[in-house]
Amino acid sequence: MAAQNSRATIEPEKQTLLNHHKEKHFTAGEVVRDIIIGVSDGLTVPFALAAGLSGANASSSIVITAGIAEVAAGAISMGLGGYLAAKSEADHYARELKREEDEIISVPDVEAAEVAEILAEYGVEPHEYAPVVNALRKRPQAWLDFMMKFELGLEKPDPRRALQSAFNIAVSYILGGLVPLLPYMFIPRAQDAVVASVVITIAALLIFGYAKGYFTGNKPVKSAFQTALIGAIASAAAFGIAKVIHP
Repeated sequence: MAAQNSRATIEPEKQTLLNHHKEKHFTAGEVVRDIIIGVSDGLTVPFALAAGLSGANASSSIVITAGIAEVAAGAISMGLGGYLAAKSEADHYARELKREEDEIISVPDVEAAEVAEILAEYGVEPHEYAPVVNALRKRPQAWLDFMMKFELGLEKPDPRRALQSAFNIAVSYILGGLVPLLPYMFIPRAQDAVVASVVITIAALLIFGYAKGYFTGNKPVKSAFQTALIGAIASAAAFGIAKVIHP
């Protein structure tokens, strides 16, 4: 909304340029972050659990029962963690917004000086930023938004973010967690099912790691192998420990 209001007051030539220029930025970062958190844990934790139970010579039915219970508990726990994290972020923003609003009312000269200091850090000269400071002082809401963004580095969170984050993480965890359990649903002998589980889950980890690297701007191939390596180490450790304790 702020961007739309600002565009309405600029010169017609610049408005025409903006109307014809479409920037292709990736704007679903928070959703991707939720999916990464949910799927990465969903693939790894049940995978290690299933491998450990297989190493302890448990039957496929026991692996499935324990695995589904873990996926359910993990999804609830991870989803709740996502909700609390997003809620804390929103609460922090609200507290800082109220504090900044009070400061603009009680010590406007100090806040104006802070605006000047921020602009000076970008190389703006005093004779250039003075009109900007004066303009912001005439627009309290714009002034408040400016201080929140440029002084505190805080963006206004989506009020629905907490519930969305909880849902995204929980669903992602469930989808990831079912992958290593699928072979046990069709192969009665856990020692045979674990081989298929390893192959399927490592393949899923490679695909997921590649996608994670692609969307986060990292090297996709490197991300794929790192993600698969972490999952392989976790499952191998669980399987090995189970074999030592329960030969």
